[in-house]
Amino acid sequence: MLDDKDRIFTNLYGFQPWNLPSAQKRGDWDGTKAILARGQDQIIEDVKASGLRGRGGAGFPTGMKWSFMPKEPKDGRPNFLVINADESEPGSCKDREIIRHDPHKLIEGALIAGFAMRARAAYIYIRGEYIREAEVLFAAVAEAYDQGLIGKNACGSGYDFDVFVHRGAGAYICGEETAMLESLEGKKGQPRLKPPFPAGAGLYGCPTTVNNVESIAVVPTILRRGSAWFAGIGNPKNEGTKLFQISGHVNKPCVVEDAMGIPFRELIDKHCGGIRGGWDNLLAVIPGGSSVPLVPAAMIMAAPMDFDGLKAVGSGLGTAAVIVMDKSTDIVRAISRLSYFYKHESCGQCTPCREGTGWMWRVMERLRTGDADISEIDLLQEVTKQVEGHTICALGDAAAWPIQGLIKHFRPEIERRIHEHAAPMQQAAE
Repeated sequence: MLDDKDRIFTNLYGFQPWNLPSAQKRGDWDGTKAILARGQDQIIEDVKASGLRGRGGAGFPTGMKWSFMPKEPKDGRPNFLVINADESEPGSCKDREIIRHDPHKLIEGALIAGFAMRARAAYIYIRGEYIREAEVLFAAVAEAYDQGLIGKNACGSGYDFDVFVHRGAGAYICGEETAMLESLEGKKGQPRLKPPFPAGAGLYGCPTTVNNVESIAVVPTILRRGSAWFAGIGNPKNEGTKLFQISGHVNKPCVVEDAMGIPFRELIDKHCGGIRGGWDNLLAVIPGGSSVPLVPAAMIMAAPMDFDGLKAVGSGLGTAAVIVMDKSTDIVRAISRLSYFYKHESCGQCTPCREGTGWMWRVMERLRTGDADISEIDLLQEVTKQVEGHTICALGDAAAWPIQGLIKHFRPEIERRIHEHAAPMQQAAE
């Protein structure tokens, strides 16, 4: 249970203006110069001590990621920070609220994180469809430059730091960190082979760290209030607060900040007014955005909403985009629709993904109508295993996991359709 005094995003719903004077009243840009004066290594140590894990899906410890950046410029190449605001995961909408209503938290976080990693500049890569959000971000960055908070001698700290906002063009694949770097460089958004990792050779061949919007936006508050405060919220190894975005068959869909590890049932009852039609009507939940496997109602009820708790039930926290499905859902059709999305958004660079996503979608469509053979269920499962883990980026895994979850938990439903579809043909034959 999160107390109001522990909330980081105090203007999540836009009840107050987003602009700089209002942000400063809420506590942003307060003593930023003093935070920078702690020194680069100390800031990284404080972020490590807070237990903050990346909020973009993978959950990698943020302070550790920052520490991979070179301390001294190699042959004159500057370091860069790239902030991933290309929020295109179906079900995910938290970064949008931060940018729309609390952009100065992100800009201040960019300065502090950039300073800690000795970065020359931050690039915020924002999703192409976020038109109004991009307008707010451009204006907020301009405000920060006008007041000397970023740019030359940022916040009077003697450190020069620039922030650039770059608009994407609507490609889901550009949310993958190396595809984002390619896109920023003006090339086709296709993932790069690793190594080299971005910390070695990223944007323009320079050392680069890519972080999610939420991961960066929480940093100033953590450093103001202390690592121990943040580490005291949530569960061990899953510390802090998290923005949950809850959509689907709940009475009140919302984006809400709560403690990591809050049980699923408590999260829904407290913030969403329960499941549409009552808890007995719950069918399944996709707990972390469309690329994690679904979890049936019985397994999710008491599950803690954090990285380890959801891993234990065979899924993942992802971006905490909770998609709730009640018993009115055609579950096979829902997963087939996700298959179509991944087929459509594959960049086509890797053969398993390029060919496999289309093949999996076509089989899913036949399973949806029942126009298939029982043996094809195992064949589909086998093909998902051939795609998963055999591509440059994680889009292949993201396409395979929803189907694997469906077959694992709802196989009887798929078989029922096939039998029902075959029955009239069987009668006619007899």
